[in-house]
Amino acid sequence: MSKFHVRSFHMHVFPFANKRTAVIGLVLTLACSFIGQALAGLPGLSLIGHLVLALILGMVIQFSQSITKMARESTGFIANKFLRAGIILLGFKLNLVILMSAGLKSLEAAVFVVTIMITLNYVVARLLRVDHTLALLTACGDSICGAAAVMGISGAIKAKADQSVLAVAIVAILGTVFTLIIVFLQPFLGFSNAQFGVMAGLSLHEIAHAVAAGGSAGAVGTDSAIIAKLSRVLLLAPVALILGTFEAWRERRRSGDTNAKFKIPIPWFMGGFIIASAIGSYIPAVSLAVPVLVKAAYIILGMAMAALGLNVNFGVILREGVRPLTGAVFCSIVIMTLAWFIVRTWF
Repeated sequence: MSKFHVRSFHMHVFPFANKRTAVIGLVLTLACSFIGQALAGLPGLSLIGHLVLALILGMVIQFSQSITKMARESTGFIANKFLRAGIILLGFKLNLVILMSAGLKSLEAAVFVVTIMITLNYVVARLLRVDHTLALLTACGDSICGAAAVMGISGAIKAKADQSVLAVAIVAILGTVFTLIIVFLQPFLGFSNAQFGVMAGLSLHEIAHAVAAGGSAGAVGTDSAIIAKLSRVLLLAPVALILGTFEAWRERRRSGDTNAKFKIPIPWFMGGFIIASAIGSYIPAVSLAVPVLVKAAYIILGMAMAALGLNVNFGVILREGVRPLTGAVFCSIVIMTLAWFIVRTWF
């Protein structure tokens, strides 16, 4: 079996043969998550974001092969199970009350943008001969919510670690670049602060990118950007279900076993994401704990990202990165143009 396949997203499960290696993996990934969170608070690094910084730190640790070898037994579990737990807790960040009261128009626009852009991203990537799974990951990362979307979708479609990391790297780079571009363009767009915030929320990759860009238009711009961006985040669960079902059908068709019972692979952790959103939005007693739960979500997701970084195959990324990046650049220009058109004609 090749090195690429050995380093899969679903590598090992507990219990571990060696508890010492399990502790090393947990401590290393937790440290990467905390350090990434601290670095994300520094000027300039906030655009890169906590999760991507944790991923980079995990990749850096690989240069110490002795530590990496000891930690890898547990990183498969962390990248898999901790990812799901983090996505569920991240649901508390999604306030459905605000979306339903102030963001219905943004939600309708988000459905249109996500549908168009996932399709376009995927088609362009495939025309550039990008691998099917990597094309889906990049499409969802660009169209929904950056690294969190890549992580959420990767479990539903059984992506490999190298594919997930490459997709995260692409959306992180482009999200940062296009945040700077849209902030530069703000004075020339002729939009109100609220309109500019909507454009940022509908077009930029990460929540942090939308907040940073919307913040350049003041508090009104920030609020509009958050509502528009969270409208896209809400679509992560149904997209994961649709793509998981599509992948199951595709695999069944490839196997040629048409008599086999067709099972819809329901991503239960996405159901947890929606339930957490509902609990945080509609149960007042939980609202006080929401900031703590969201912070815990990012720490756990940071650990999952660091675990992915520890299992990156650099050769694969260098070999496969140019074509998906090229397609994503084109589609990032398209989504920004589409968001501009929607805001100009509808908001």
